[in-house]
Amino acid sequence: MSAGLFALLDDVAALARLAAASVDDVGAAAGRASAKAAGVVVDDTAVTPQYVHGVAAQRELPIIRKIAVGSLRNKLLFILPAIMLLSEFVPWLLTPILMLGGTYLAFEGAEKIWEKVSGHHEAAAEHDERVRTIGPEEEGTMVAGAIRTDFILSAEIMVISLNEVAAEAFWPRLAILVVVAVGITALVYGVVALIVKMDDIGLSLSQRSSQAAQRVGLGLVAAMPRLLAVVSVVGTAAMLWVGGHILLVGADDLGWHAPYDLVHHLEEGVHDAVAGIGSVLAWVVNTALSAVVGLVVGALVVAVLHVLPLRRGH
Repeated sequence: MSAGLFALLDDVAALARLAAASVDDVGAAAGRASAKAAGVVVDDTAVTPQYVHGVAAQRELPIIRKIAVGSLRNKLLFILPAIMLLSEFVPWLLTPILMLGGTYLAFEGAEKIWEKVSGHHEAAAEHDERVRTIGPEEEGTMVAGAIRTDFILSAEIMVISLNEVAAEAFWPRLAILVVVAVGITALVYGVVALIVKMDDIGLSLSQRSSQAAQRVGLGLVAAMPRLLAVVSVVGTAAMLWVGGHILLVGADDLGWHAPYDLVHHLEEGVHDAVAGIGSVLAWVVNTALSAVVGLVVGALVVAVLHVLPLRRGH
């Protein structure tokens, strides 16, 4: 009896070790998949704070929480089942869908640059500063709009992540994507909450008796606009880079090898030519060229959607 019990305990211990290893594998794969979606994650983080602009301070976190719940619902209840079915039955569709997403990212990045260059961004910001005040009765409509916008970004995050784990079996793939969905949602909206409340934290510190606390508080309040500006710039660059890279790899997968081969050749040349930091410079070259591809494609879409209609209107 005791021998059987010890054998059973050994089996349980072996299963526990296997489960722990599986959890580690899922976590590592989820981390790799999430890293590939970095551009969209930064964009999501940069976009969301605008939805609580003009809202009473005590309503900011409840609104962000509602948007976060809606974002998680988007990922787990709608996007995840759809992409799992696609990956299982028509996996060849994933590359074209991913390239459409890459084109959208490139367009978003190029559009932000176009708005900055043309002055549309400043005009819209001034208009928002004058008229946008959101009361409690408007929260439902505003939150619903934010969740609809999030759906597009969440779909990009999940499809990019899926592409990184497409070789996994069904259940591990599903587990990895669930971890990605929950982890990225928590990360994005946790950072958004911190950004949104940073000026309130700074204001609170500035009113304390300690001079050190006052200096930190005033520094946080002063840093808030700069932080949002940096996040916006990084988000734009990341969208162009990730979008361009998706398009290069997708075109190569579909049989048009020349653009990817050119970038890869230049990357390898830099890697081999510079000792020590060659790998870092090679990554910079790949990133920069991917961003150029994203900017070119995005600019073409911006021209079709914005510039040409304006000229026809004149």
